[in-house]
Amino acid sequence: MSHPPAQRIYVLDTSVLVHDPTALFHFEEHDVCLPSAVLEELDAAKEGLSEVARNARQVSRFLDGLLTGHTPGSLEDGVPLGSGAPGEPSGRLFFETEGHGRGDSAILAAAARLREALPPTPVLVSKDINLRIRAQVAGIAAEDYESDRVIDDVDLLPTGVDAIPAAAWDRARTHERGYRVPVPQDTVWRVNQCLYAEDGFEGVVRGFEDDQAILAPVTDFREHNAVWGVRARNREQNFALHLLMDPEVDLVSLLGAAGTGKTLLTLAAGLAQTMDQGRYREVIATRATVAIGEEIGYLPGTEEEKMTPWMGALMDNLEVLSAPDSGLGGDWARAATADLLHSRVRIRSMSFMRGRTFLEKFVILDEAQNLTAKQMKTLITRAGPGTKVICLGNIGQIDTPYLTESTSGLTYVVDRLKDWPHSGHVTLRRGERSRLADYASDVL
Repeated sequence: MSHPPAQRIYVLDTSVLVHDPTALFHFEEHDVCLPSAVLEELDAAKEGLSEVARNARQVSRFLDGLLTGHTPGSLEDGVPLGSGAPGEPSGRLFFETEGHGRGDSAILAAAARLREALPPTPVLVSKDINLRIRAQVAGIAAEDYESDRVIDDVDLLPTGVDAIPAAAWDRARTHERGYRVPVPQDTVWRVNQCLYAEDGFEGVVRGFEDDQAILAPVTDFREHNAVWGVRARNREQNFALHLLMDPEVDLVSLLGAAGTGKTLLTLAAGLAQTMDQGRYREVIATRATVAIGEEIGYLPGTEEEKMTPWMGALMDNLEVLSAPDSGLGGDWARAATADLLHSRVRIRSMSFMRGRTFLEKFVILDEAQNLTAKQMKTLITRAGPGTKVICLGNIGQIDTPYLTESTSGLTYVVDRLKDWPHSGHVTLRRGERSRLADYASDVL
């Protein structure tokens, strides 16, 4: 193999390919090498219906397509990964076949052999931080795979809530839909962005006319407009309820730490629009089944019964919402209300979402920070006519291996849909659980 001086060769670990099957085509003019150990691990991972198995099979299909028409002897010079046209890679794919077996040690050994044989120093690319550490200790250059990074810094994610500068608010004029406010210089406002002024005004951007934003006042859900018995306790919660209740907003993303009210507000809005307004047929809830501690093994029962232990947070909030407003009826009334709500709130497993279409449903994707960008796309594209999708999560609490704050599917959705006029986003910052929870989150 010969390479131009500026060209590099990247040795890909299995973790990169099962995380992103298209990784083969993301190295532009640089070459890519797959050790035989990686091919062995892909073969072992292909069985089953998990996301890893699907991705392993997709990588195999890509490799089969690349190798079609090539004779075994022609592989020494590599296989073109693309035409080199704009947007396509111009590098080549090589295979390292001297080693045997599987595992990190076999991949490290392959990278070491390439380092001795090739003029450009090979770089091992892996999502496995321990493998990268072992490579660097062995004198092999190693990097994380970052082509799936959505943004460089999660602090650049929009919060969805901004203050209106006093100078701009002073120049506001009335409009048939609310107010017309000049957009300040060096400021980016979007449709459905939530804005507030120092005098207590709270509104949402409905559109733009001649460098001016059209702001419509939001309903005050703090005092006289409770949603299924739930009232907003702060400004961000009020904005969140507005977006959740707005039929013009098809997708809402709510970010926030535990206790900020994401699940309670969402369930209350879903029940109000399903049971009272008849806007949706039922509430569908799902989440990624990622265990924090030890796995508890297989669970008996139906799909809904298997998912119930994973949906503990949702069920806790459903109990709060199912309590009757008064003490009349006692336990019987409570049980009847709970049965009625459970009949309209369906818990579904993410494993059976492919191929489905949700019509007139209020879909809640809980713990969405544990989903990849591909999984988020798969779920959101299930939405049919009249369906609203709510993505909830805390990107500071990711339990999925190989996902980070900047590569999470929740970050991906917030960033990619921020300019779509039928989406809304709010970051909830203030915890509203209890003084004990608030104090513990600060000092522990």
